[in-house]
Amino acid sequence: MTASTLSERTSPFVELDRQTWSRLSHEIDVPLTSQEIENLRGLGDRLDVAEVREVYLPLSRLLTLYDESSNRLNASTNAFLGEEHARTPFVIGIAGSVAAGKSTTARLLRELMSRWPSTPNVQLITTDGFLHPNAELQRRGLMDRKGFPESYDRRALLRFVAKIKSGAPEVRAPKYSHHSYDIVPGEEVVVTRPDVVIIEGLNVLAPAKVGPGDRAALALSDFFDFSIYVDARPSDIERWYVERFQALRYSAFADPGSYFHRYADLSDAEAVATATGIWRRINEPNLIENVQPTRGRARLILSKDSDHSIRRVLLRKN
Repeated sequence: MTASTLSERTSPFVELDRQTWSRLSHEIDVPLTSQEIENLRGLGDRLDVAEVREVYLPLSRLLTLYDESSNRLNASTNAFLGEEHARTPFVIGIAGSVAAGKSTTARLLRELMSRWPSTPNVQLITTDGFLHPNAELQRRGLMDRKGFPESYDRRALLRFVAKIKSGAPEVRAPKYSHHSYDIVPGEEVVVTRPDVVIIEGLNVLAPAKVGPGDRAALALSDFFDFSIYVDARPSDIERWYVERFQALRYSAFADPGSYFHRYADLSDAEAVATATGIWRRINEPNLIENVQPTRGRARLILSKDSDHSIRRVLLRKN
């Protein structure tokens, strides 16, 4: 037995290259136009009809199969108990680094899953809305650690997802603005009786945090029915982050009302130096210390190549 064969047998994941994974689509037509795909693609991401067909369409089908299995289990449990409990939303968590493409993955899966007859109502929530407001982060000395676990209102996020899984008819979350880089006062995102809820964020797969005196603690992932980690080499993610920062100078940063407007007039060299400094001071440490260690907790890993394309898929065996 070779070392690679032993590794495959002892790994908790089945590893499929893109070509093998793409065969699982069974010639299903892509339900999105090229323009719709372009609109869903994040700045700097590579996403085209071929990748949607070969990677994301089979993934959306797999997710609907898990959802249908959850429905059957709910019906069997009701029969066993002799009671009737309504089925609660199927919750999917999507994690990964800044600039890895997890937001594009979340938006695309929302659109694809909503086209399947069994899951027409798919709603997407990002954990950005549960960041502490900037004023509170400044008070705590955490502005340079925005995105780290301690910068979130973890209890509010757990209560929010718990309400969703309880079957509450309406659940509200704070609204976050990337334009102002802050929570929007008085505005909320409302989740109403969805079939599926996708929760996207850096730290959604983090383990439970147990503090002094805690007898039991919950992790956000305890409420997930399925979880995905968008993976890539840290060196590639750094390059994507810097390239995206440079491109934003001519779009979002150019708006005088943007929190980042001060970066709009940087030269190319200044932009590269600034973005690299931000990455290495904030985003890289967060990736290495907090985000990347949660990769093995995912049920499925989308592994990207240096050009942002998915090169392989790892699916947990159990």
